[in-house]
Order: sequence, then C-alpha cells, then structure tokens
Amino acid sequence: MTERMVLSDKLLYGGLLAAAGGFDSYTYLVHGEVFAGLQTGNLILLGTHLGQMKWGVLLQHMTPVLAFMVGTILTRMLQHRFKAEDSINKRQRIVLGIEVLVLTIVAVVSPYVSDLLSSALVSMVAAAQLQEFRQLKGTPFTSLMMTGNVRTLAESLYDGVSKKNPLAIAKAWEIFRIMVSFTLGAVVVGLMVAWLGEHTIIISALCLLGTLTILQLNPQKSI
Repeated sequence: MTERMVLSDKLLYGGLLAAAGGFDSYTYLVHGEVFAGLQTGNLILLGTHLGQMKWGVLLQHMTPVLAFMVGTILTRMLQHRFKAEDSINKRQRIVLGIEVLVLTIVAVVSPYVSDLLSSALVSMVAAAQLQEFRQLKGTPFTSLMMTGNVRTLAESLYDGVSKKNPLAIAKAWEIFRIMVSFTLGAVVVGLMVAWLGEHTIIISALCLLGTLTILQLNPQKSI
C-alpha cells in the first residue's frame, strides 16, 4: 500500500493541474475559437453556427471533440496497463510526462502547422488529464471543467454553515483554491498571448512540469 502525500504537496498539485487548464483559453484565442477540454462549449458553438447555416465550421469544432475521444481511449489503454494501486503514481508520472512533451511540441511547431492539428493535439492532452486525474484527497476532482467544482463549492458551503461541519468548510476552501488557480491560468494565458502568440501553450506545459516534479519527489505516495 502506498502512503498519502502531505497536504501542502496535494494542494500545490491540484492548483498546478488546474492552472494548466489555461490551454482551453489558448486554443480559443489562438487556434480558431475552439476549446481543448470543454467539449460542451465546442458542441454549443457547433450547434449555434450550424443553426446560422455556417456549415464550414463543422470540421473546426468536431476536430477537438474527436481528438478528445482519441486521447481518452489512449489514456484508458495506459490505465489498463498500470491498474494496481502501487503503480498509480508511476502511471500518473507517465501521463504527465507525455502531456508536457506534447504541449512542448505544440509550442514549437504550432506556427508551422494548421490550427486543426494544434487544437487536436492540445485536446488529446486535455483528455489525458481529465481521464487520469479525477481525485484529490480521495474525493472527486476535475482540473478542467469548473461546473462540477462550482456545485461542490456551493454544497460544501451550505453543509459547512448550516450543519457546522468543519470538514465541509475545509472542502469548500480547497475547491475555491482550485477554481482560483484555474482562473489564474486562463488570466496568464490571456495576458501572455500578445507576447508569446502560438508559443503561449508552454505556460501550461510548465504548470504540468511542476505537477510532475511533485510526483517525482513523492514516488511511493498517493494523492
């Protein structure tokens, strides 16, 4: 059985994963106004544009959706290869390493390839992250889609205040920090895209590299 990681490392780990979610704003701002991880947004935009008879956007908005599915399948295959509890940390380090590598490649080649390819690669990374990192401190967690986190925050605040439950208050505080980290990641991407342009995705890669470093320093511990 693996040991549990210390609280400070867990919080930094979750915050960096959420901050890396800025690659959604990256693909929207730089690669054709599509989302890498928020497939609900892609389908809404697709339906809206098709409703306006703008048929040319079909490939643009379906590419990240299909790439996200491919990324999920590939990550699922890796999960089946490393199923045992004592290999989860190793599996997560492999996934993070692949994410960092792919995003670095995108940062380098993005100016020379199509928006479709760039957005597809980032969407595969988003899928890998969402598929692999679904718990924090033993509770459900998502670093890319904040709707569930907003619901959890409201629920935890209500339970904490109405039932005087300190565990619920602590959970609300943790979720709030995740949401702030996610927003800051998007803010940084929005600010830096004017200077770095298509290379801005390297910021998300650095956040994931920080997360990988935490797992490397805790090779026998679980989140």
